[in-house]
Amino acid sequence: MQKALELARRGVGLTSPNPLVGSVIVAQGEVVGLGFHPRAGEPHAEIFALQEAGDRALGAELYVTLEPCNHQGKTPPCTAAIINAGISRVIIGTKDPNPLVAGRGIDYLRKSGVKVEVGLSEDECSKLNEFWNKFITTKLPFVTLKSAASLDGRIATHSGHSQWITNEKSRNYVHQLRAAHDAILVGIGTLLKDDPRLTARIPGEKPRNPFRIVVDSMLRTPLDSKIFGHDGAQRMFLATREHNSEKLAPYRKLVKDILIMPSNDLGQLDLNQLMIILGARGITSVLIEGGSEINGSALDSQIIDKVCFFYAPILVGGRGSLGMISGQGAETIDQAVAIKNISIRNFDDDLCLEGYLDK
Repeated sequence: MQKALELARRGVGLTSPNPLVGSVIVAQGEVVGLGFHPRAGEPHAEIFALQEAGDRALGAELYVTLEPCNHQGKTPPCTAAIINAGISRVIIGTKDPNPLVAGRGIDYLRKSGVKVEVGLSEDECSKLNEFWNKFITTKLPFVTLKSAASLDGRIATHSGHSQWITNEKSRNYVHQLRAAHDAILVGIGTLLKDDPRLTARIPGEKPRNPFRIVVDSMLRTPLDSKIFGHDGAQRMFLATREHNSEKLAPYRKLVKDILIMPSNDLGQLDLNQLMIILGARGITSVLIEGGSEINGSALDSQIIDKVCFFYAPILVGGRGSLGMISGQGAETIDQAVAIKNISIRNFDDDLCLEGYLDK
């Protein structure tokens, strides 16, 4: 199963809106077939493993990180291929929460005489597809909030200077996060200050660039911003409250779509409605890489699922220096949002804390 997980991770950033899946076939103690799902529309992991195993699949065991499908989608059902190949036993990491599957694959295999075991490395297999698990059950994207700060929680000095707080290894990991998510979201404040490209740049690789989403209520995005880039017309969304057709006209040639959004009770662009729209467009995950204001709006809107906070071993101080999150925030400490399942890793002297919001 660990080998199957390793194989599944080869599809990170490539399979959306499908899940990550890896599969291994073992015959008489020998690995005879390996497979992973490379991208939507292509065969599933089990099919690749069965093709490699060939006749050796007869009577063999199949390990797979996610329950095999039992329905016709863009590809035929995997359960039929498993049965036809003569697999005798299937070991599954975790059930598929997809309502089209949701135990049906397991039931069909068992009714067809295949021995099935479920739950091997279940937590690891489930976490592998945390984007998919939320999207397929709610039709909303999984939202990760990323921020980088000093040890005293500052993302910029009192003069507004912020580059670079973290080291190169931390910044390289951020590019991996970008490549793993379907989309990156920033507010207009970050765009005006930093003029970012928000592409995924990984040495030695050519990852898929995520969609870029700019939250710009009053349509202040400069037309020469780097974020439009060479593929802006295919991979950029502009979310705004502006309705004026003349003001919108020059942007329509630069972006994939302009999303005219309502305001929430605070007079801000409604991020909950934005997530609904993005989910309807098949975007399964969003990485927020904004500043204090958009971070605060995201927290107040309760759209965040996970945080990824980088801390550099420096102290900034200053009464006017910016913290990670503004917005309304908690009135009392007992109302503060709790973070659970925390993990910490080091990038040289930088710390990276990842955890999930306790909703």
